[in-house]
Amino acid sequence: MGEESTNFSDGDAVPRVVIVDDHRLFRSGVRGELGDAVNVIGEAGDVDSAVHVIGETLPDLVLLDVHLPGGGGVEVLRRVLAKHPQIRFLALSVSDAAEDVIGVVRGGARGYVTKTISGKDLANAIVRVADGDAVFSPRLAGFVLDAFSATDAPPADPELDRLTQREREVLRHIARGYAYKEVAKELFISVKTVETHVSSVLRKLQLSNRHELSRWATARRLV
Repeated sequence: MGEESTNFSDGDAVPRVVIVDDHRLFRSGVRGELGDAVNVIGEAGDVDSAVHVIGETLPDLVLLDVHLPGGGGVEVLRRVLAKHPQIRFLALSVSDAAEDVIGVVRGGARGYVTKTISGKDLANAIVRVADGDAVFSPRLAGFVLDAFSATDAPPADPELDRLTQREREVLRHIARGYAYKEVAKELFISVKTVETHVSSVLRKLQLSNRHELSRWATARRLV
């Protein structure tokens, strides 16, 4: 792989996807609808098997149902993103309830679409989320905007906002004590690229070394 994330929208590659849903026939139907637009590399029907399959295959994106045996989609997000923050999640559910949408978005999903979506639109949503965009069915986008504009929404952090998504991923790994070589392996980038990102983070945050960086990240509960 190259040093930076693949841009799937250019058509040169397709996202590697794991489908997580507790209905086997539905998973098969999604596979058929998506066709060659994605590369389905795994499936799971409950939380534990999902965490295992995702950890084994390290997909670009997980297509995640909200209601799953073993704790639901939010539990999958919590357990996977703690170890693999680079993996993207797109929720695909029959539910359009505000609490379900807000729950998985707060948990780390980058999008939420309902099961009424067409195969073509779903494939497009997968590509966009795998590339780092946020995608929501039109009605559901309002729930997200309302939730994160509410008074209980997390306060803005101007320092954290200076960092790119990749810099945040590198920051979390370094703060957890990973060596540069380990970060490179986890994020599928070179050691040199890790060093470049760390230097950029230190410069943007006006920190001197990785120990100060770890304290900074811990204070903001990013670790």
